[in-house]
Amino acid sequence: MSANDQSKKAKSRKAGDTSPPPAPEPLRVPVADSHTHLDMQSATVGEALAAAAAVGVTTLVQVGCDLAGSRWAAETAAAHEAVHAAVALHPNEAPRIVHGDPDGWSRQGARAAGGGAALDEALAEIDRLAALPQVKAVGETGLDHFRTGPEGKEAQERSFRAHIEIAKRHGKALVIHDRDAHADVLRVLAEEGGPERTVFHCFSGDAEMAEECARHGWYLSFAGTVTFKNAQPLRDALAVTPAELLLVETDAPFLTPAPYRGRPNASYLIPLTVRAMAEVKGLGEDDLASAVAANTATAFAYS
Repeated sequence: MSANDQSKKAKSRKAGDTSPPPAPEPLRVPVADSHTHLDMQSATVGEALAAAAAVGVTTLVQVGCDLAGSRWAAETAAAHEAVHAAVALHPNEAPRIVHGDPDGWSRQGARAAGGGAALDEALAEIDRLAALPQVKAVGETGLDHFRTGPEGKEAQERSFRAHIEIAKRHGKALVIHDRDAHADVLRVLAEEGGPERTVFHCFSGDAEMAEECARHGWYLSFAGTVTFKNAQPLRDALAVTPAELLLVETDAPFLTPAPYRGRPNASYLIPLTVRAMAEVKGLGEDDLASAVAANTATAFAYS
């Protein structure tokens, strides 16, 4: 390889390949993507559904993260039989509403007047959306100690508790976002009582936490992160999770599974994660797919 070719290859690696990965071999047993963000992807909804269906991913749960996204999720689910909606204020959204910081939580920002009332109004809209039949879950809600500092914890926890109450009152699943907040998430669930159907989206805990969740009958949804080289603790958690509590997701356009990490994710890449999960569990691909398909339908109460 010439010096010029080496230079071009190095620049390509640095810039990163942002093209969509190729479609994997289709699954023989259809599954659902239990957590995706179609509104953050370049493909149209129709294109995304067609690409997913072509590889055996026949159902998608579209997840809202704010009021606009939650309304869009509900509208999209109403328009597409293969899509179900989840609605919520993302944990990082609550401090932004309370503190009047629409572009992100400011550690130096002063509390905006009426912030508590604004959060109440936003939660009331989530409550309204949660009553719709095409909305199968309340989420993603929870706690995020990675992006939000100590000053935002009060708003996050207040919002999380409110979402738990909304989910239970409407009989909907609860979808939890838990980032660097394992102990506090478990504490709030213990204090409030988790809904009958509770899903840990993009599970990131260790084997001990997985066993704790399993004791409560909570579903653990695994994303492309389980394929990452540095994710052995996550694979250990997957190994001890009962097959009847497993879900699979993309969190697209994020968390693209290996070997395409860093490129845009989409529901059609679910087979890569399913196959990695089956290997960790020591199950056949079809058996793992059958389990997660049945579990997703039960968790989100659709047929």
